[in-house]
Amino acid sequence: MGTEVDAEVDFAQLFRRKRPEIRRTGTGEMVAEVLRQGIFDGDMPPGTQLAEGALAESLQISRNSLREAFRLLAHERLITHTLHRGVFVRRLNRQDVMDVYTARIFIEVAAARDCPPEHPGIITALTAVQRAEEAALLSDWSQVAGCNLAFHQALVSSVESRRVSEVTRELLAEVRLAFHAMADSRAFLEPYIARNRLIAETIRTGDSAQAAALMRNYLLDSRDQLAAAVEPY
Repeated sequence: MGTEVDAEVDFAQLFRRKRPEIRRTGTGEMVAEVLRQGIFDGDMPPGTQLAEGALAESLQISRNSLREAFRLLAHERLITHTLHRGVFVRRLNRQDVMDVYTARIFIEVAAARDCPPEHPGIITALTAVQRAEEAALLSDWSQVAGCNLAFHQALVSSVESRRVSEVTRELLAEVRLAFHAMADSRAFLEPYIARNRLIAETIRTGDSAQAAALMRNYLLDSRDQLAAAVEPY
């Protein structure tokens, strides 16, 4: 798939508030987390070029730290290196979407089934739903997308495994990239707000089998919509 830039990103403005924290640590891991969050929030869409010089200056870090961050994000399949052109935020293709959702179904259906009704993650998930409902009233679909992913991350937190949560965060960051392929964000995202609430409220009732079934159907529907929107290869 192509790597042409979809949007110009003002990195200095985007990361201004993160500079002091990054300078205190100076680690590639911290830089990777800042860039990962930018992708997760939808601020750096697929095809955005991550120019080494501009980013190092904007974040006020060494190029070595930035290159280490690039290495980590490439391992997570969030960015790609193109020979003689540079580093770009990845575009997902149909096979990528299918692969990501295979992993999501495996993790999230089990999380919905096994989540204790009073687990704190459910409260966090319902808070994410409320924030999505408020953002939808303002037609802030980028915010709705972020709240959607926060909902799923909160549910998976009920597994109480740092590794499972980290893997899920990486998967959801890839999903956020796929969201950009949807021509009508509202038509895609809006129905899932109510479905998120239903899943959380079903978990609260203790009906674990129904919660798992709702999550599985939800993820299959989302997978099929995104797979149809992205390019085949």
